[in-house]
Amino acid sequence: MEFFKIPEPLKREHEVLNEELAKATKESGPIGEAARAVAKLLHPHFVKEEDFALPPLGLLSLLIAGKVSPVMLGVTEMTDRLKADLHKMLSEHESIAAAVKNLAAAARRGKKPKYVRFADKLIQHARMEEEVLYPATILIGEFIKLKLGSELASARPSRADLRGGNHAQGL
Repeated sequence: MEFFKIPEPLKREHEVLNEELAKATKESGPIGEAARAVAKLLHPHFVKEEDFALPPLGLLSLLIAGKVSPVMLGVTEMTDRLKADLHKMLSEHESIAAAVKNLAAAARRGKKPKYVRFADKLIQHARMEEEVLYPATILIGEFIKLKLGSELASARPSRADLRGGNHAQGL
């Protein structure tokens, strides 16, 4: 679905972080080693985020415009998965953060301030996900379930209608 796409600014931020990390992995010595350790943890984590944690955010502009449709229920698989895996995703952030701190320390020792700045940028990115994006994704799913659940319930015939035979032919 077109609106199940990751918002472009978030997708681009992941791309930029990956590009900067790729440069760091090409460094020799402790900086390169530390960067490769970060990459080993970060890549599979980004794949998960792009698979189920970030695409629901593409619905935000439609939802705030009051546009909700039954097809949006498809996104709740992603939001439910994030909700179920939230502890694991946050645990991965802790592991990534520890590796990033090692990268920052190596960069300080190696007098490479651009990698210290990169490490800070990556830590801030993770905090934004934890404090804003992951909760927003989960709320999107819960909102859609509530909104569509009540709309679908109000569209269903009542028991009295069914007993009276008014809708029996359409069932």
